[in-house]
Amino acid sequence: MRFNPAQLPLCAAALFSSLAFAGPGAVVEHKDVSLELANQLTDATLESCHADDRTAVVAVVDRGGRLVALQRDDNIGPHNTRAAQRKAFTSLSTGTASRELSRIARNDPESQNLNTVDDLLLLGGGVPLKVDDAVIGAVGVAGAGGSAIDEGCALDAVDEVL
Repeated sequence: MRFNPAQLPLCAAALFSSLAFAGPGAVVEHKDVSLELANQLTDATLESCHADDRTAVVAVVDRGGRLVALQRDDNIGPHNTRAAQRKAFTSLSTGTASRELSRIARNDPESQNLNTVDDLLLLGGGVPLKVDDAVIGAVGVAGAGGSAIDEGCALDAVDEVL
């Protein structure tokens, strides 16, 4: 079969007429964490930690739990990098600060099994990022000197940037 250029408009019309178009409500639109926002958050988080003479590692994940940005001070132990990512994922996944989730798991018998979910880390330092009541991502901090301090650095950054 030979291609006839005169048939190109017919081929295009056939192609486009066969596409299914989504009706109203079939497409979901949502806000998400951009690289620019993630970098602003990591910078602000480390600045907050440094203001208290603390060092840390900061991870920012998007609404799908994918790592967008990560920054680590020079003297942070390697386990803290994964911890920061897991704290961020925990907060994103549950829409709750990881420190609060840890408290809930300790005190609510029905929630105690949360510590058996592999990807969750029930330690403070993870904070969800909310825009218009929607969770668009999360920040996780580790290595600053304890759960409350990790969380404080993240909250300072979120307050400043968002």
